[in-house]
Amino acid sequence: MTTITYETVYDPPSEALETLGAGLQAFNREVMGDYPSARFAVLVRNEAGEVVGGISGNLRWDWLHIGALWVREDQRGQDIGTHLVRLAEEEALAKGITHSHLETISFQALGFYLKCGYQAFAELKDKPIGHSWYYLKKELRASQP
Repeated sequence: MTTITYETVYDPPSEALETLGAGLQAFNREVMGDYPSARFAVLVRNEAGEVVGGISGNLRWDWLHIGALWVREDQRGQDIGTHLVRLAEEEALAKGITHSHLETISFQALGFYLKCGYQAFAELKDKPIGHSWYYLKKELRASQP
């Protein structure tokens, strides 16, 4: 029998993470076949060219996953966040994707995403302690308001 060891590593080397990711992707492909996957971002810049907001996500398995949305504080209140969500959803729809999902924490943007038409389908209480982590989803339609 081969001897194996277990090692807990903080800040693991990128090569180790790449090996884990490649192994999982190979397993997924065995089950799912080849599947398209694309990371993207929509950036908002001011006149000086500085990034003052943006949204990033991933298109995979017929779903849009919104990973991050941020608007600099002095730019908030101008519907930039709403516009960014719409642009990400339109990008997904253009690729034939009709569902979206994301996660947010109770002190972040739960109310905002609910106003954008997302529905909470799961809640982890006390993550972090005193707050909740929400999982949201939305069915995308080409004629969204």
